[in-house]
Amino acid sequence: MDFPREDFDAPPARGPRDLLDASSDAAALLSAEGVVLGWTRGAEALLGRPAAEVVGRSAVRLLASRADPARIAGVAERCRSGMGWSGLIPVRHRDGHTLDVDLRVSAAFHIDERECFLLSARERRPQWTMEQSVLDGFLTRSPIGMAVMGPELRYVWLNDTLERFGGVPREQRLGRRLSELLPGLQATTIEGLMRKVLTTREPITDYEYLGWSWADPHRQHAYSTSFFPLVDADDSVTGVCYMVSDVTERWNARQRLSMVNEAATRIGTTLDVLRTAQELADFAVPRFADFVIVDLLEPVLSTEGHGAWLSDAGPVPEGPVMRRAALRTVRDGSPEAVADIGDPVDFLPPAHGMDLLITGDPVLIPELDPEDPLWLAEQPERTARMRQFGLHSLISVPMRARKTALGLTTFARSVNPVSFQPDDVLLAEELVARAAVCVDNARRYTREHTAAVTLQRSLLPQALTGGTALEVASSYLPADATDGVGGDWFDVIPLSGARVGLVVGDVVGHGLAAAASMGRLRTAVQTLADMELPPDELLAHLDDLVLRLGEEESGGTGSQGSTATFVGATCLYAIYDPVTRRCSMARAGHPPPVVVAPDGRAWFAELPAGPPLGLGGMAFESTEVELAENSLLGLYTDGLIEGADQDVERGMARLRGALADPAADLATLCTATVEQLVPVPQPDDIALLLTRTHALGADHVAWWDVPVDPAAVAELRALASRQVVAWGLDELAMTTELIVSELVTNAIRYAEPPIRLKLLRDAWLTCEVADASSTAPRLRHARSMDEGGRGLFLVAQLAHRWGARYTGDGKIIWAEQEIPPDRSRGRGPAR
Repeated sequence: MDFPREDFDAPPARGPRDLLDASSDAAALLSAEGVVLGWTRGAEALLGRPAAEVVGRSAVRLLASRADPARIAGVAERCRSGMGWSGLIPVRHRDGHTLDVDLRVSAAFHIDERECFLLSARERRPQWTMEQSVLDGFLTRSPIGMAVMGPELRYVWLNDTLERFGGVPREQRLGRRLSELLPGLQATTIEGLMRKVLTTREPITDYEYLGWSWADPHRQHAYSTSFFPLVDADDSVTGVCYMVSDVTERWNARQRLSMVNEAATRIGTTLDVLRTAQELADFAVPRFADFVIVDLLEPVLSTEGHGAWLSDAGPVPEGPVMRRAALRTVRDGSPEAVADIGDPVDFLPPAHGMDLLITGDPVLIPELDPEDPLWLAEQPERTARMRQFGLHSLISVPMRARKTALGLTTFARSVNPVSFQPDDVLLAEELVARAAVCVDNARRYTREHTAAVTLQRSLLPQALTGGTALEVASSYLPADATDGVGGDWFDVIPLSGARVGLVVGDVVGHGLAAAASMGRLRTAVQTLADMELPPDELLAHLDDLVLRLGEEESGGTGSQGSTATFVGATCLYAIYDPVTRRCSMARAGHPPPVVVAPDGRAWFAELPAGPPLGLGGMAFESTEVELAENSLLGLYTDGLIEGADQDVERGMARLRGALADPAADLATLCTATVEQLVPVPQPDDIALLLTRTHALGADHVAWWDVPVDPAAVAELRALASRQVVAWGLDELAMTTELIVSELVTNAIRYAEPPIRLKLLRDAWLTCEVADASSTAPRLRHARSMDEGGRGLFLVAQLAHRWGARYTGDGKIIWAEQEIPPDRSRGRGPAR
């Protein structure tokens, strides 16, 4: 074969691939005489010649040029010495065209004592050679800024794009460092990264940073930079190349998305309209604007306003009635603002009317002109502030949610020299939209919460009095606004015989439903108390009522699977008798009352807990305790003793300690106890009813045993009349005689002995006749010809009110008369 003349001592030439990689090469086996002994499929593919045409024949016929025997002999000698050879030779394809192949010849070896050579070849394809003009165009016209820095990090070369990015001419850069030219461009950090590349030889890619450019000094740009080392033929690092691309739009988009995501956690943290508006202003300054105002329509700020007139339908008012809800600026004291928070405002960007709030799009004014005639005419004071504080760009976004206009949010820039762009309007819209939903939620919740609190307070007693039997003080604290008003209630109910009924209860749940349910239960307790029921029977009837209410609200009749809205309540009912100083009480799942003796000893009354109201089928038990005069009795709901730690026993101990000074003013003690036990808002309502007991002395009570003899009626009339006169109630002597006559006569005629007559002088003059019969009389309206049936009718006409109550021994018929104001000892409540 004719091999090209080459220096056999020179190292073999390297192609674009490693010479040892022969995985895709054509291969052939030649004898020392140049005869082909083996032919591979790769050789067939390269030259298009099958093995049958080549094997056993001379390889010289495959060459495309004339063979040079001397050169062939030289190559053979080199291979016999243990060295291989490689070079470029022309060969002929079977179809006649010539191929240039890279040929490699192995060192000689023997097969069956026959000297052989292994040849491998691959086609040499033409390679593209970059001309200098192409390289220059690539470097100088690339959209990516490129520069080469020497070992001392001084500019050696840079392209036109980088020169344009920085705004510093090439002549001023060459030979100088980045920190000397652009000190505000994070030059120290960037040079630190380049030193790291010089030291580690590891590239750094996609480092992003913000900076100002002399080419665009009024706008901050974001850049992405990559660094890699430059290595020469001796494997020495000669410098650093860095490439820069302007990624401002990508950076801004990412920042906008990040701001929107952060706004979701920073705006709307409370259900308070004003707080939500202020959170929007606080969030936007200074990261987005230098001056932010939020103006809300007055119906939005009103706790009773529904904002229905602001919907798309209906006539448009002549002008907005708004108030400043939030304000934030980068300057202390907010000197840019014309109005303070709470002031009425009428700001709308000139040339826009009320339609802007209802259906208008956001207003973008990239460049504010304080000399604009529209601004001077419509907003003269604000125009002066614009000129004074350099407000140069503005975005106003209507605040709307659920097709309801809420107000207007305005963003302005003064310290930030960059004007608002259209993309900033998208961000402003997103921020305001999120805040609008939160404001609307807060508005709706505030309206509902206010209505619930108003309903709750209206259903609670407006004035409490225990007559002469009890001194009364109360305190009610609604639940935290985030949890809604609950269903706690309390009441003091005057009863016959100078007795007083005390009640405290707690409806499960919050909101309007709980408040309404509380009102129904309070009315029911008052009705049942007027029926003179003992505490255990009253709770039993109340339990039946709660069951019935639950069935009504669930739409069923107690069938399994129904879920009642009215899920239950707890209650404690007590009756205090100042004559006996005994208090009878029963509870339905409610905390026990606290009792404080006059000497300060405090304990909780031991009485059966009873099931909560609404379970049904379980009995309630009454307990009676005797209270010393001037004892303190406290009824409360569980919110007072649960506290933040939810430890009821610890809360009860705190309550006992707070009431340890029974001599204190009752109203002051009640308020101080609630403040001490509940220093911060709680998720449940709190009710506390404190009473101080008094006794009705013997000089205010008179009683006589009644013989079962109609003749005794006259003597009893006289005794009662003398007692009334002795009390200084002469004007009531005659009516008292008539009442005693009728009640005693009825008892003698129809009831069972023993019979007893009692007179009580308290806030009322009460006449009581007790007997052992369980049959109560009824009021009859006698006809004109009837001889009887007018007794109780006469009593009802003479007395302020009358009634009957049952005892363990029978019943008591009673009648009350009003004592003139100048004769009474502590008038009781009007009944």
